[in-house]
Amino acid sequence: MGTSMSRRIGPLACAFLLASGAAAHAGTERPTSWAAPQIRAVAAAGLMGATNVQTFRGSDPLTAQALENLVFDIKARLAAAPEAVGPGNEPGPPVGGPTATGPTVTDPSQTTTSTTTTTTTTATTTTPAPAPPPTSAKQLQDGGRPVQMWELDARLVAALGLTDAASTFAKTARAAGLKVPSRFGTEVVARLLGLRLDHPANEDALELRPQDTASRAEAAYSLAQILSFSDWQLSGVEQAAREFSLPTLTQWQTRILDTAVAHIGMPYIWGGESDTTESPFGVTSRGGYDCSGFVWRVYKEQWYPGEGALASTLRGRTTFEMSGEVPASRRVPFAKLQPADVLFFGDKGPRSQPSQVGHMGIYLGNGWFIHSSEYGVAVASLTGWYRSEFAWARRPLAEAGLST
Repeated sequence: MGTSMSRRIGPLACAFLLASGAAAHAGTERPTSWAAPQIRAVAAAGLMGATNVQTFRGSDPLTAQALENLVFDIKARLAAAPEAVGPGNEPGPPVGGPTATGPTVTDPSQTTTSTTTTTTTTATTTTPAPAPPPTSAKQLQDGGRPVQMWELDARLVAALGLTDAASTFAKTARAAGLKVPSRFGTEVVARLLGLRLDHPANEDALELRPQDTASRAEAAYSLAQILSFSDWQLSGVEQAAREFSLPTLTQWQTRILDTAVAHIGMPYIWGGESDTTESPFGVTSRGGYDCSGFVWRVYKEQWYPGEGALASTLRGRTTFEMSGEVPASRRVPFAKLQPADVLFFGDKGPRSQPSQVGHMGIYLGNGWFIHSSEYGVAVASLTGWYRSEFAWARRPLAEAGLST
């Protein structure tokens, strides 16, 4: 995947300076809606029945009919987009066809022979004209039903024509032996596209899990992102899906990564380390993870049969602590990474000190990893910023005597 896509999935450092960050937002005045800029963009485009931020009702649930209308509008806009003109695609006659229309005019003075015309009758086959596209969105019987976040992401991914890319991500993971949730592919794609937003720490109550009811504001945010897309966003995801591959996994690697991929699409929560309601630093959230909390959940809080000392290998909770718990002689360099290794990223790459490590994740293999970033729990490629800032890794499975 190219560096442009890597910038789309850029990092959010989660060094554990959480309480001070939350306090810095405490006096901020709330806008009419957290998605006010995006709602204005949607209204300007004449979408979602919006006229202004005040009447948009961003906190209301997104209904199935509203989503159906939204998907119809996205498809209509994509279908109406003019096709780019390039070599081999210039306007003109079809290849191998005539170069002009109308009868051919011949100079009578040059005609010296007469011809006999033979009329041949041939059967013709009439090809039915294709059905015209619908002029309005389908009306649903259960149109008032609230939709969940995973459904919003899945429908938007499909509307953008990226269903095959999402399917490729899921099929590749399953082919490696992983038990991925049904939402895996579409959540991977939605986050590569940047359709989700990390709310400020003091607004973590707004963060929604995949199973939570989507709000109209979340839909407006996603739609505004889509309206700003250039061609490279979509083609970049398709390329990433083609490049996504995983190696053969051991039994223990599979166990660890099964736990990791099960949380795909969970939101980023400062200090979060749970799927359920928690209140890190006094702000109640429905559940979610920061980068170190995600690794903590996979290795520390999940019980595995026969794990032995695995749960005690990670002792500290922060990126600084986890990265510094292994001596330099046991640090795993980039060239020797194995699936299920814990990755650390620092300001000076391999020359970083533990105090400079600000992000972490779990290696999937073949240059891919999973982490909790500004878009929540997502899959990313170890390219761009991630490659240049990669510091080192550690291998908890080996530390616990479960692998070499």
